[in-house]
Amino acid sequence: MDNITANQSQCIFVDYTSRRRIFLFLYLGIILMAIPANLFFLYVSWRHIRQKNELGVYLFNLALSDLTFTAGLALWLDYLWSGAWTHGGYMCLVSVYSLFTNFYTSHAMLCCVAVNRYLAVAHPLKYTSLRTIWMAALVSVGIWGLVLCFNASTIRWEDSYFEGNVSMCFDNFMPLSESMVRANVLRFTLGFFTPLSVAMFATWGTCLAVKTNQTIKEEERRRIMKLLAMILVSVIICFGPAHVMMLLRMLVEDCENVQWYLYCYKISTIVSSLNCLADPFIYCFITPTGKSNISMLLDFFSRQTEGER
Repeated sequence: MDNITANQSQCIFVDYTSRRRIFLFLYLGIILMAIPANLFFLYVSWRHIRQKNELGVYLFNLALSDLTFTAGLALWLDYLWSGAWTHGGYMCLVSVYSLFTNFYTSHAMLCCVAVNRYLAVAHPLKYTSLRTIWMAALVSVGIWGLVLCFNASTIRWEDSYFEGNVSMCFDNFMPLSESMVRANVLRFTLGFFTPLSVAMFATWGTCLAVKTNQTIKEEERRRIMKLLAMILVSVIICFGPAHVMMLLRMLVEDCENVQWYLYCYKISTIVSSLNCLADPFIYCFITPTGKSNISMLLDFFSRQTEGER
């Protein structure tokens, strides 16, 4: 059976070894694919910046956020392998900060991409000052600052780290403190729902502008719609389940009833980690520039392979 233990203040869950291994290999697969994908994503977004394309600034920060988070997943591999957190409370807090920072910087950058496309398509001449390299850099710095401040106000030691016979990080579920309840509500409303609403509004406005603008070619129209649809799907699928589970967590009242929540929570966390793969996919396989960069890279490796022969 699953090992669920309780003391006066905590409900601690220790999973089967075999089940932990499944999650471990899933995270390992994400790391092995996400690091090279996002390094390439970082490179092509830097090329956009050098070409004075403000969209490259948001893409660069998106790749940087994903790379930082992916590097931090190495600690979670050790955690899943041993079944206990062996790196101390401060590293636990760093890991939790990394998780939520990736959540909200990625979400915000995708939102900025959607708004940028809306302004470019619906108001190509009206808000040009908002679509410059320096404005994109300023917005990106502001997003990082706001996310770090938001996490500093919502992440607490006692809600993240438990030290006992088996030290746990981010897996202590009961009881929820008042600060944790407030943090989960804020994460859902400010960290997920508000940016999603902005992205949906920008997508809706872009769709209307694309349909009514006869100067936009059909191929370009389909490309814009596909890109924005992929952004919305990515945000909803990658971040939606984890934030819904944050709200459902408030319904768990005792250790005996916690099992129904545990695996949904663990699966939603893994799904949110897939964001590290979804972001480079959205750019590199949906946009023409991304496709051309992929083709150039494949041609390079093909020539290298033929040269070795």
